[in-house]
Amino acid sequence: MAIRITGTGSYIPSNIEKNEDFNQHEFLNEDGSTINHHNEVIIEKFKAITGIGERRYVENNLNTSDIAFYAAQNAIENAKINQEDLDYIIVGHNYGDVKHNTEQSDTVPSIASRVKHLLGIKNPKCVAYDILFGCPGWIEGVIQANAFIKSGIAKKCLVIGAETLSRVVDKHDRDSMIYSDGAGAVIVEESTEEGGIIAHESATYALDEAHFIYFGKTNHPEITDQRRYIKMYGRKIYEFALNNVPAAMKSCLDKSGYDISDLKKILIHQANEKMDEAIVQRFYKLYKMKMPEDIMPMTINKLGNSSVATVPTLYDLILKGELEGHIINKSDVIMFASVGAGMNINAIIYKY
Repeated sequence: MAIRITGTGSYIPSNIEKNEDFNQHEFLNEDGSTINHHNEVIIEKFKAITGIGERRYVENNLNTSDIAFYAAQNAIENAKINQEDLDYIIVGHNYGDVKHNTEQSDTVPSIASRVKHLLGIKNPKCVAYDILFGCPGWIEGVIQANAFIKSGIAKKCLVIGAETLSRVVDKHDRDSMIYSDGAGAVIVEESTEEGGIIAHESATYALDEAHFIYFGKTNHPEITDQRRYIKMYGRKIYEFALNNVPAAMKSCLDKSGYDISDLKKILIHQANEKMDEAIVQRFYKLYKMKMPEDIMPMTINKLGNSSVATVPTLYDLILKGELEGHIINKSDVIMFASVGAGMNINAIIYKY
């Protein structure tokens, strides 16, 4: 029995926030001091490092659960299944529903329960739950769906990654330019076809690394409200990722039985263009090889970093012919990989 992704869907918000839209922001250092560069220089350096030229923000009337629902609808339609036959709905996210112009995250009921409600699924045996696993949350959800199906307790699972990071960014923090909104979803089910999920790898580094990404106060010293924002230690994350992600990717590939030459695409979390390139280059270096051209499709330049949504959105766009220069052919061996808050790492080897 193979366990395959039989349908994909995504929701990409229509609001485009370009880099130049940040020109009027007052960026400050973490201690509240002034940055000794004009915004044009800050933004130019940001683009050179991250590769981000623009990102997407959700419309004011939408929340994480709404865009998760839209992506789910697309995946269900693409898979041509009856949604009442779903055994699990698993939603990876990090901040729940944060309504426009509000400060509080809303996670009760779960995002998965809200999606099930919006889909109108009547079957009570369709179990809906959320997973908080940082940016690797969607991949971890697919790994869990794979385990449920392998064990015989499920046949069809809906796995979603959705996030509205624009609602939790500090406009006085340069890192706020990284984050974006979006949702991606897949149907995972048993199949008579060959291939599918071949191997997977997961790890959590929490002894020294747990708080590399955290919720913290604004950089502006005169703002005294209690609101908290997504914050990170960028240099520490960069070093952590380069030191640990390539080895996890290698472990996953080695477990699969496939050779490095069999790998056609690496769909890595769209975190930071330079960091992602460095990770994949180090991965190939472990096999004493150079990174092939076109192995690593990127959407970060246009869509930014939407956390759990980056990998499923990327996959959906490629399969539907919407990412120029990249295709996935029948029987291609590909890898999904991610790193993020926790600090968590995971990867999947998948034969399309």
